[in-house]
Amino acid sequence: MATAPEIQSQAQESLLLDYMQRLEKQKEGRKVVHLHLSQLRPMNRREQHLRTAASNFDSLISSLDAQVFSVKNADMFVIYKDTAHPQVETSVQQIRYLFDDDPLVAEEDHSDQKFATWYDAEQDFDAVLHTVQNLAQAERKRQTEVRGRMDARAALKAKQDMGEPLTPKVLARVETALSRADLSNLVRRQYICQIDGQMVPEQLFSELFISIKDLRETMLPDVNLVANRWLFQHLTTTLDRRMLAMLTKTDSISFSGDISFNINVATVLSPEFQAFDDNISAGRRGAMMIELQKEDIFSDLSSYVFAREFVQEKGYKVCLDGLTLETISIIDRERLGADLAKLIWHPDLADGGEEMHEKIRTLVKRGGADRIIMCRCDNREAIDFGRSVGIDLFQGRYVESLIAEDGRRLELLKLKRRIERGEAEDFLDEG
Repeated sequence: MATAPEIQSQAQESLLLDYMQRLEKQKEGRKVVHLHLSQLRPMNRREQHLRTAASNFDSLISSLDAQVFSVKNADMFVIYKDTAHPQVETSVQQIRYLFDDDPLVAEEDHSDQKFATWYDAEQDFDAVLHTVQNLAQAERKRQTEVRGRMDARAALKAKQDMGEPLTPKVLARVETALSRADLSNLVRRQYICQIDGQMVPEQLFSELFISIKDLRETMLPDVNLVANRWLFQHLTTTLDRRMLAMLTKTDSISFSGDISFNINVATVLSPEFQAFDDNISAGRRGAMMIELQKEDIFSDLSSYVFAREFVQEKGYKVCLDGLTLETISIIDRERLGADLAKLIWHPDLADGGEEMHEKIRTLVKRGGADRIIMCRCDNREAIDFGRSVGIDLFQGRYVESLIAEDGRRLELLKLKRRIERGEAEDFLDEG
């Protein structure tokens, strides 16, 4: 199913084509400008840039002097009354200022590719209509291809769910494949943030992990990796060692800043971890946190204690991962000697009643607000609940969306300042 922005973009081509067909009977006194924003560098045609560009025409849209269409490829069509031509020219010039460092603008005088193409709707109607028809046809073809890929993806997921179970024989084949594969493109990063009352995130550190979902889709579409819990645990040990190898080779993946990564207790005690540690500076160890799953810890508590003491003496921090509503009150982070713990968000936490909420508040207050991370936060409710019980640290898809939104806000502010600087320079030039 398409997202709202996708649906909006899909509608623009057909709306533009419909508008042009209706314009044929009343094209007198109308003009069209086609902004070739699709020719900008990718970094200059992000959503926030295009939104800022379109906002320059807001007053003309409100006065019914112009209609703006932003099509899927990022181009923009402005159809307007000829009486509004001076205002449209000014708006187009302001948009140029936004992208004045892009080759499309900077090199326009020496290039065949123009930033904008201007048309008289009466004289050039057929040329504009032909361009719009081609765009609409290309978008229909793209939508058909997208639906085909979505259908294929759904079929793949169904096949995986019903796929070949993970047996010792299949596991051996999987591990052989993993030993030869480049897994760096499957490494994902999720940030752990403090979030204030205005929902503005402050990035503190990030977790690096290999995406099991993407691993299945790209390498093992016929295998249900989680069908056997214990064999899957063995597989994660193999992935742990590959992650350590990639972290050792700094050219494989970027791991700037403080990071955490999830590995097994057995991996901490392995020669591979010793080799990893030998290649890490003492100062870098202090910026790393090792996450250990509670099931792994309690399957061999003495091994955990030995591993935890070993890595903490080296300077690493240890995080107890996987606490839930059922286990947070019976598993004591401090007694286990872990530096931090992760509590998995679930709506049942909010529905647990005031007695449960007070119990969590007490645990958080006793250990410190910076010792508990609310993870898997997929919505605003998770953040609101966490803050209500004193939790300061959050991780999850909703947190990533807040980071992206904060980035867009800063980009828009930067673009606004660039416009203001350009207008000020024009004013000085005229003076």
